[in-house]
Amino acid sequence: MKDIKYPPVQNYIGGKFVTGSGESFDVFSPLDGTVIAQSNLSTKADVASATGAAKLAFPAWSAMPIKERVQVFFKYKTLLEKHSKELSELIQEENGKTFSEAQAEIDKSIELTEFACSMPQLASGELLEVSRGVECRIERYPVGVVACITPFNFPAMVPNWTIPNALVLGNTMILKPSELVPLSANRIAQLLKEAGLPDGVFNIVHGTKEVVEAICTEPLIDAISFVGSTKVAKIVYALGSSNFKRVLALGGAKNHLFVLPDAHPGMAASNIAASMSGCIDKLCDEARKIIPGHNLGAVISAEAKARIENYITEAENAGAKILVDGRHYVVAGKENGYYVGPTVIDDVTADMKIAQEEVFGPVLAILHTETLENALAIQKKSPYGNAASVFTQSGGAAHYVSEHASAGMIGVNIGVPVPREPFSFGGWNDSKFGVGDLTGKSSIEFWTKLKKTTTKWNPEAQINWMS
Repeated sequence: MKDIKYPPVQNYIGGKFVTGSGESFDVFSPLDGTVIAQSNLSTKADVASATGAAKLAFPAWSAMPIKERVQVFFKYKTLLEKHSKELSELIQEENGKTFSEAQAEIDKSIELTEFACSMPQLASGELLEVSRGVECRIERYPVGVVACITPFNFPAMVPNWTIPNALVLGNTMILKPSELVPLSANRIAQLLKEAGLPDGVFNIVHGTKEVVEAICTEPLIDAISFVGSTKVAKIVYALGSSNFKRVLALGGAKNHLFVLPDAHPGMAASNIAASMSGCIDKLCDEARKIIPGHNLGAVISAEAKARIENYITEAENAGAKILVDGRHYVVAGKENGYYVGPTVIDDVTADMKIAQEEVFGPVLAILHTETLENALAIQKKSPYGNAASVFTQSGGAAHYVSEHASAGMIGVNIGVPVPREPFSFGGWNDSKFGVGDLTGKSSIEFWTKLKKTTTKWNPEAQINWMS
């Protein structure tokens, strides 16, 4: 084996990098299939060690005034900006996406951190005189030790959905990133330490199923956030909740795009083509402009490539028509990379597997319906409810879809309707388990708990039913 580019991936516990106690694991770059690092997976004992460090750090960190905690994240934001190119290249190498997509992750991480820096104004509590001489005060307190389990598709952005908000609000954290993309998480740990975050406030434990189960059952962990597949989200929510933890688990998606007859052809075609990586010919033309290795990245693994291509083949065998075929794509000079070209499939029916399950690749399935109501009926039958978009020039039709689609995020002439801060990301149905949000202003409710104090100091105040 050639020299491995990066040093061994270690856990980050109590401000130090330490080797996990589990077996060794190769980290591959999807760009060319080479091993770029080796990681030692972790065990239940490693989770207990990280939790102990977080628990030890909690009293001092949570007692620090929020205006002092936030100073760390002003510095962290500056470091994200300073190292933006390096971080983007790291994401590209371990995840396979294009540099511009990786750069967008860092830009979003900067925005998320910037929003967290406004928490002293947003989470300041309330005070009200509720009766003569009697006042009620509401203050927010951190939940405690929290754990965040994040996926491979956004190695920096999804961790930063949780890190700035949760820590600024006084919690301490254990992060379990996807074992497929461990490098970005460890670099984030280094930047947080450089920004002045006290040791033990933020910890990383690398691993797979054993680590997730340990997090869900660890008595000292008070809350868990999860982002990943619906199958695992259900397991995490059930196991974590049954162990009396606050849990918010975001699952998969099967986002529906409604293209109405009056949609602007150019805008709809380019936006829909971009969102997967009525003028079907133009959509195919736009899809063919998306070139793997140029403006389309690799998929995460050889297994993912095989799974995506199998979805395409199954649809073809079931009677669908492949208009643009991205199977068996090879990028010159990167023949061992994991690439799937843009794929457009027409004449898909609602009962086909590709219409029901999340493909997680640059594949667009087209279903034809006679009416908007029929299209909405198809969307509502999906168990998922992450997002839906409508392409139209009619305000009335756009409002109708927005009102009736069963999804937590709606786009109008926007293919990927992800809100920007302070609005939160989140879906409905089997795309979300638990109450609250991980991002945006509404995330404050998940990352804190309320204390209510009622006070009467004035003995001359009128006596009434509450005093």
